[in-house]
Amino acid sequence: MYKGKIMKPLTNIKPKSFPYSIILVVCSVNTARSRMTEGFLKDFLARNKMKVEVNSGGIASNARDGMLISLDAKFVMKEVFIDLPEEAVSIDLKKRPELIQRADLILTLTDKHKQEIIDFTDSDNKEIYTLREFAGENGDIKDPSMKGLEGFRKARDEIKRCLDKGLRKYV
Repeated sequence: MYKGKIMKPLTNIKPKSFPYSIILVVCSVNTARSRMTEGFLKDFLARNKMKVEVNSGGIASNARDGMLISLDAKFVMKEVFIDLPEEAVSIDLKKRPELIQRADLILTLTDKHKQEIIDFTDSDNKEIYTLREFAGENGDIKDPSMKGLEGFRKARDEIKRCLDKGLRKYV
């Protein structure tokens, strides 16, 4: 059993000060990092009674529709009392460009994902940030694949920290 610290929920913000209505979270294949980020955002938005749509997808060349979400990602999110939906499967954004077009905020997990989104579609008038840029930092959230539960916990905790820091701008 996980013996780490209990994580506090993400920062509470005033709903009127949040300027986005549709958020898209992007990583490589949409089975771990983007799904954990989506889970944190949906939990935060629901607790604050905010009507913001959150989607996620993969942009890498090996992204596919219909892949199962990582069991490790589901497990480490359950440790912090967030359930990733059992029926959730990956989304290939190259096959679903409308998700990119509809979003008014796109958060990517790496600089490479950000560049792939910019190269793939007309991103004019879109706010696109890496998760670390959203938090006022630089760098990537590393892929936890093949790093065991500790790698997933590290990614989860870093995602939560960056979201919390980034959302504080709207307090």
